[in-house]
Amino acid sequence: MHSHGFVRVATSTPQVRTADVGYNAQGILEEARRAHAQIIDLLLFPELCLSSYALDDLLIQAALLDAVERELAQIVEASHDLTPVLVIGAPLRRGGRIYNCAVVIARGAVLGVVPKSYLPNYREFYEKRWFARGNNCTGLTISVASGEVPFGTDLIFAADNLPGFIFGIEICEDFWAPNPPGVAAALAGATILLNLSASNITIGKSDERHMLTSASSARCVCAYAYSASGYGESTTDLAWDGQGMIYELGDLMAESVRFDHRPELCVVDIDTRRILNERMRMGTFNDAAEDAGRPEDHYRRIGFEHRYSAGDVGLQRPIRRFPFVPNRADKLDADCYEAFNIQVDGLMRRIEATSAKSLVIGISGGLDSTHALIVAAKAMDRLGRPRSDIRGYTMPGFATSDATKTNAWRLMEAFGITAEEIDIRPAAERMLEDIGHPFASGKKLYDTTFENVQAGLRTDYLFRLAGQHSGFVIGTGDLSELALGWCTYGVGDQMSHYAVNAGVPKTLIQYLIRWTVRTDQFDAASHAVLEDIVDTEISPELVPADADGAIQSTQAIIGPYELNDFFLNHVIRWGQSPGHVAFLAWHAWRDAKSGMWPIDFPDDAKHEYDLATIAHWLENFLRRFFGFSQFKRSALPNGPKVSAGGALSPRGDWRAPSDAVADVWLADLAAALPELGK
Repeated sequence: MHSHGFVRVATSTPQVRTADVGYNAQGILEEARRAHAQIIDLLLFPELCLSSYALDDLLIQAALLDAVERELAQIVEASHDLTPVLVIGAPLRRGGRIYNCAVVIARGAVLGVVPKSYLPNYREFYEKRWFARGNNCTGLTISVASGEVPFGTDLIFAADNLPGFIFGIEICEDFWAPNPPGVAAALAGATILLNLSASNITIGKSDERHMLTSASSARCVCAYAYSASGYGESTTDLAWDGQGMIYELGDLMAESVRFDHRPELCVVDIDTRRILNERMRMGTFNDAAEDAGRPEDHYRRIGFEHRYSAGDVGLQRPIRRFPFVPNRADKLDADCYEAFNIQVDGLMRRIEATSAKSLVIGISGGLDSTHALIVAAKAMDRLGRPRSDIRGYTMPGFATSDATKTNAWRLMEAFGITAEEIDIRPAAERMLEDIGHPFASGKKLYDTTFENVQAGLRTDYLFRLAGQHSGFVIGTGDLSELALGWCTYGVGDQMSHYAVNAGVPKTLIQYLIRWTVRTDQFDAASHAVLEDIVDTEISPELVPADADGAIQSTQAIIGPYELNDFFLNHVIRWGQSPGHVAFLAWHAWRDAKSGMWPIDFPDDAKHEYDLATIAHWLENFLRRFFGFSQFKRSALPNGPKVSAGGALSPRGDWRAPSDAVADVWLADLAAALPELGK
């Protein structure tokens, strides 16, 4: 985990008792020891957890403040033998003032103290009655635990031996402010922001915290951990829910159980490489740092040697097996609707712009042409045009099965389009004979030329038909095929007038077809054939079945699309190295019974893969994606981007030279998994 840039972060709601500093210190240490046992690197506690938050004027009692300093020294001493870096809330005195502070402790030492910048003094809050603001405290020190340590809002903390493990701190109200101090800390280099909070709970406030935490992690391109006070605080006038949550780049990674009477750790492994890669790719982040006066130049970077377990400690992190597929239960229909309608809207605009009298589409009975057809049908419906303006052609070749041909006809008839059949075999035989291919002499040579003759003829027919009927050709090829170069260049399925599926990977197409059925987008007859098609083996059907009747299987040649789409997302969206991708893929796919599956995903389609299988197909993906297929992507027709995971248009997300080699990526994978290369 650590060798791949992950940091195990946890929030804690410890056992506390109002104003009982000794009791609270023991609760903090008990949680710290539990975190140590779980190999946690960074442990965040709530605001003022050592003293209690809801103390009112007790916060300015000398006896209580003396007790805080004594117990803090005991916690520091006890941390000698603990792995986690502890971030604890405590009231501390300096220069005749009291500050609401976050104290950072590691390996028996206080690394630094960060004071709260914004003190709420409205409604139920009166913090200015007791505390001084820390917003202008920079370049200072404070005496704590028998030592003088850095003090101020200009601190970030960085593990010298774990690149990427860099964190900054906000305290409660700070991230409710219009200009949160954590923004500057992130611009100074912090990949993780922490918020020690004593936010009391009221109806709807949990949603507000989620909104702010998600927004902070997205806007600051970081991970954001939030820990609120819980059971044990005074309920004289307020109540507390102990909410802990951790976001990364806007995504919720882990959340605690609220209103739990027992101490709780909320744990997740944060991918700092993903964060840093995103900052590199997002020029706006660097521009903001420049406009803010380059905070990294004046922030004090407190370095420390982190004591961590260097072996295999697993991975505590939700990993989406299908990163392109919507997975939010509460917004599943909305997300699918959005994905589908991006395609529909794009096609509608192209129809209007070209004044096309018809849409021409090749219907194979497979997934891609099926999805392209339902997009076209919906576009025509919304434009108020008859579906008969869609001209569908099924073009059987040497290996077309009765099942797919039947499905193609059922599909065209169910959708009420103009349907025709053109047998390409005579033309293919003539072309193979003209070019002197051995197949024309009776030899069973099913090479690339044999396949491309069929694919090219189909496309050639479609383009001529489009001209004949004053229309344009709808491309059916998808994002996954473009990534792998699994398409025939030029006069082939790589080319069309408008490629509605170019931004949609195979796994999303499967899911969207199921969604159109589940949400009754069309009629019963249409839904019946759609269900049959989505369950059909994926095959180009260009090579005749073998002696045993086995048909040509795309996934047997290029690998499972579910793995390839996983690889593709992490490579094009996040720029992750192959070793990192293999690590994530193994944790995502090694056990079908654990982890996250898309909602309503069929049980019989839930697969698992061992590391050797993952590495084999990842190597194949790298060779195909980086090594030889870019020239096909450099000449892509127009088509809409659909997923935030990325697209491959040279005018959009992905620009690359067509003559690059894959050596760097293959070497990285081999170095990460040397035992598999023997």
